[in-house]
Amino acid sequence: MPKEAPLNSGAPETPVGSHQRVSGMQAKLHRWAAADHGRRFDDLFNLVCDPATLLVAFERVAGNKGAKTPGVDGLTAVNVEHEIGPHGFLEDLRHVLKSGEFRPLPVRERKIPKLGGSGKVRKLGVPTIADRVVQAALKLVLEPIYEADFKPVSYGFRPLRRAHDAIAEIHFYGTHGYRWVLDADIEACFDSIDHTALMDRVRGRVKDKRVLRLVKAFLKAGVLTEDNNREDTLTGTPQGGILSPLLANIALSALDEHLTRPWEPDGEMATSHLRRRRRATGRPNWRIVRYADDFVVLTDGERDDVETLREDIAEVLQPLGLRLSEAKTRVVHMSDGFDFLGFRIQWRRKRGTDKWHVYTFIADRPIRQLKDKIRALTNRTSQQNPRDVLIRLNQIMRGWANYFKHAVCKATLSSLASFTWHRVISWWMALHRWKWKEVRRRLTDHTGRWQRPSADGIELFDLQAVTVTRYRYRGNRIPNPWTRLNHA
Repeated sequence: MPKEAPLNSGAPETPVGSHQRVSGMQAKLHRWAAADHGRRFDDLFNLVCDPATLLVAFERVAGNKGAKTPGVDGLTAVNVEHEIGPHGFLEDLRHVLKSGEFRPLPVRERKIPKLGGSGKVRKLGVPTIADRVVQAALKLVLEPIYEADFKPVSYGFRPLRRAHDAIAEIHFYGTHGYRWVLDADIEACFDSIDHTALMDRVRGRVKDKRVLRLVKAFLKAGVLTEDNNREDTLTGTPQGGILSPLLANIALSALDEHLTRPWEPDGEMATSHLRRRRRATGRPNWRIVRYADDFVVLTDGERDDVETLREDIAEVLQPLGLRLSEAKTRVVHMSDGFDFLGFRIQWRRKRGTDKWHVYTFIADRPIRQLKDKIRALTNRTSQQNPRDVLIRLNQIMRGWANYFKHAVCKATLSSLASFTWHRVISWWMALHRWKWKEVRRRLTDHTGRWQRPSADGIELFDLQAVTVTRYRYRGNRIPNPWTRLNHA
């Protein structure tokens, strides 16, 4: 269907070109939202219920790795595809939505251990498959509207933006003199967002009462705990829901707007000249970099300036029902270093010179976590199939290396490669009752060179062979997904 087709025109029973239709709808919504920042959108409910939107939403839900996890009704995307059929399921769902009878069911609570071995758990909410599809449809319609308002300093759960962009921005401003840092942590952010404050921000762009009722219904859906007790959700947006990251960004954009207001045209920090003049008069400049509920604020002033900003931020968060964690929020100088999104960022002297630079290393915790996973897979008493273990090890190490390969990490990767090799060989020696002489015979070629351990054609991935490259700071050059063809 051409992009200029009417947004709310009737669609055939089996949507043709659903992705193109949704892509065109999103592009129009984003264009209208960007052209008029005060515009409130009405008649969005018909877009949510459009067969094309629901079909694309279902495909996204079914393609998610949680598609096999059931909600409180025990139904999964796999059940829908093989037993009910997506067409009939979506037709019934659309009818219930249009009639106003749709009511979200409570999310099923699942507790998973937090990373780092602290012993703490993170609560996730697993919605039913029908609720997930409706949330995905809402996200398809609402995201292009709110993306027109989101500030470029926010990187988490936004299209075409990565954690590496956030790290690169910190690196950029640290290099340009922003060396005092507020390393902030919001206490139980997803569980504490005030519903009234959040809905007020949603209403700033959405006028359609049916869509507002849907969003509020998901916020108030409740939780079915692991003990089968029903609990009301008076605050927060449960982690695990497709809509939750977007709602959290809508709420936390209040913080972005407050701290970036001086950077707007005609603001006190709008140009490099104005920022230099502020520094000449002893006043600080600052910059926030946020990834979901994790953020840092960098300033080119002094420690006292960061403390003042900390109090200011606490006042901005308070109406949202949020507060900074006293234990985890700290003021630090970049020469001491701080951890953010798994990286260690530090301003230090380059070895052998008198020049100082901002460096990005891998933090200690991700290294410990990777080693723990390798140890768990290569326990000396394990009787698992070596081929299956190598496949899983390679998956873990490739994903880990692709994320961290932009840090200063050549020595770290070499050390981890050696660690993994010794873990695998020690396990195989116990498994096959090999002596060291047997290991040498099996893993060296006719020239005496060591070969990579392999089992049934699967070779152990070599972390040391990963190419370490610097991630280039994209700044304002991050592309806009809504201008791309068929991005839905």
